[in-house]
Amino acid sequence: MNSSALLEYRVSGMDCASCAKKIENLLEKTPGASQSKVNFATETLRVALDEQLTPRSQLEANLRALGYPSTLKVSIPEIVTDVGHGTSGHDHDHDAIGHVHASEENVPWYATRASKLVFLTGGLLLAAWLFGSLEPQLAVYGYIAATIVGAIPLARRAWAATRFGNPFTIETLVSVAAIGAIAIGEAPEAAVVVFFFMIGEWLEGISAGRARAGIKALAALTPKTALLVHSCGEGAHAAEHTDEIPAQNLKVGQLVLVQPGARVPCDGIIETGFSSLDDSPVTGESIPVNKKVGDAVFAGSINADATLKIRVTKTAADNTIARIIQLVEEAQDGKGNTARFIDRFSRWWTPAVFIASSMVAILPPLLGLGAWHDWIYKGVSLLLIGCPCALVLSVPAAITSGLSSGARHGLLIKGGAALENIGTVTTIAFDKTGTLTAGKPVVTDIMAFGIEQPEMLRLASGVEQSSSHPLAKAILEYSKAQKIVVPSSTNARAIQGKAAVATVENRELAVGSPKYATELVPLETNLQSKIATLENSGKTVVVLLEGSQPLGIIAIRNEPRSDARQAIAELKALGISSIMLTGDNARTGKAIADRLGLEVKAELLPKDKLELISQYAASGKIAMIGDGINDAPALAKADVGIAMGSGTDVALETADAAILRSNMMGVVDLVQLSRAVMGNIRQNIGFALGLKAIFLVTTLLGYTNLWMAILADTGATALVTANALRLLRFKSHFSS
Repeated sequence: MNSSALLEYRVSGMDCASCAKKIENLLEKTPGASQSKVNFATETLRVALDEQLTPRSQLEANLRALGYPSTLKVSIPEIVTDVGHGTSGHDHDHDAIGHVHASEENVPWYATRASKLVFLTGGLLLAAWLFGSLEPQLAVYGYIAATIVGAIPLARRAWAATRFGNPFTIETLVSVAAIGAIAIGEAPEAAVVVFFFMIGEWLEGISAGRARAGIKALAALTPKTALLVHSCGEGAHAAEHTDEIPAQNLKVGQLVLVQPGARVPCDGIIETGFSSLDDSPVTGESIPVNKKVGDAVFAGSINADATLKIRVTKTAADNTIARIIQLVEEAQDGKGNTARFIDRFSRWWTPAVFIASSMVAILPPLLGLGAWHDWIYKGVSLLLIGCPCALVLSVPAAITSGLSSGARHGLLIKGGAALENIGTVTTIAFDKTGTLTAGKPVVTDIMAFGIEQPEMLRLASGVEQSSSHPLAKAILEYSKAQKIVVPSSTNARAIQGKAAVATVENRELAVGSPKYATELVPLETNLQSKIATLENSGKTVVVLLEGSQPLGIIAIRNEPRSDARQAIAELKALGISSIMLTGDNARTGKAIADRLGLEVKAELLPKDKLELISQYAASGKIAMIGDGINDAPALAKADVGIAMGSGTDVALETADAAILRSNMMGVVDLVQLSRAVMGNIRQNIGFALGLKAIFLVTTLLGYTNLWMAILADTGATALVTANALRLLRFKSHFSS
């Protein structure tokens, strides 16, 4: 056991996966460092550090030496840690100290550290060229000076990386190449090489910064202040007044006032008022949505029409936008197969480049196949061509841009693995209620046997009052509209997929499917005929039973979403087959499936859905789409689980991806975004390897020089960056 502090840093200059890997290698070599998590997309480092073994100041000095100056954001003291195991101890929200945010987050692009280095090396190179035009004999010294000044930061970082167990870095390649070029009398080219490398790093920073910008903009949409409602006085003297307080200080249960045109400061429930709200910060849907008392609202939404009073349901740290940002940031760690392959490839690529370059520089002249100068020149060129920067950047740049773009359109994807898999599925299985249908079924028909209809409805409502099933809610809402007083019940329980059972007024009652009723006693032919007629018209029928005696039937219809048919048609055009999995009866399932144009498997228990998912997965990748509540096992079993729901807790946590807009076209958007990202990645890898192959051949044949060779990486970095940034312009079906 040891006592450590949990530290969180903002790390400047960490713009790609290669940067993150260097920091991870450093932490592996740091005594007392554990539970480290490095995220280049958010420029954050979290690590538990035992300062008795390594002082915090030493860790920060090592990070600076590696080229990544870091600013402490949060320090949580006295975290008791089992070495190699989890963390227990203080809660992050209550014991965090040392909130510091000094970084380059809000610094203009021209004032960043990378920009200054580009301007410095470019200025020195220009000065050397101008000096050379005045004193040609002394020009070489100007280029050497420009090279040394530009290469010193690289050499320091290369040496630091070597000390921390990572000798084969990009900085090492460029430093050795620059030194080698000067050694063989090619100082001007050495200076150009260093300058171009700085430009490449600068472009990486631009790519990472642009991808982060979408998420930062999302966070900025949440208002900083809120109008807190206070009540004072009682009875006729009761009055209310408001105080403007920081939104981050709001607590669950408090009441806030939101005026027309203002942004909602919290997640909450409308207590009074009716208005249309623009939910685009959360769902990406620009069309305002009408909301009334009892409806949920999200922080950052714009209140368009009327004054609302909203009861706070989540703190600022836990509201929907905050959690979306957190999940998108964490998603950077979920690597797909392509990203993992590139990581493995890059581990041996750089050492292999060193070996190959050394052999090219040494073996031919030793064998009498040419002059030393010529072959050393080619060997140094190969070092530059072999820089893996563009290749390493090719996957994370596209993934980061894709995740950010998706979040802006209400598509929350939890990691590169999920983003990669969505576009490769061959089948999508849909839950019916709440997914293909609107999720708000309504009662259409009531038939009572031996008792009055109001009494039958009253007893059925008593059984269903403790159930959260959509059909139960439909019955209860209908009873409320009929002004029926619902009796209390005891011993309420569910028979999974079959019935709800309870004791109402000392009567053992059940509301279940016709199939469940038939298991108890064969239904009369006349009753079976009535049920069949209702089910054939797409209605779901439930039977109220006392023991095995039917007291009545209730028919409920759940209309398909207006957008579902179009979405399924577009998925078919994309080569994806669709199937509906439902626990409803076969007739109702078929009626809805026929209207939507897809297959159906009906009368399924949760375990049946799991078995079907497994069967489909055996012949190709399958995605499961559900409401994130009743379908959790199937969502987990599928290759990709996708939850439908407007920012609900389960929709954000259960599945691999969530469509925050309640619209089926979001499924099509997910597939198209995934395929766009994977196509972008293939293009990026092609750019990176293609340019290297071209320059490799031309260098060995003597057609290109050193400063051209560095373009094999810098040029590819520019192409990869620009190509990845195109994903930020992805257009969904709801783009305005």
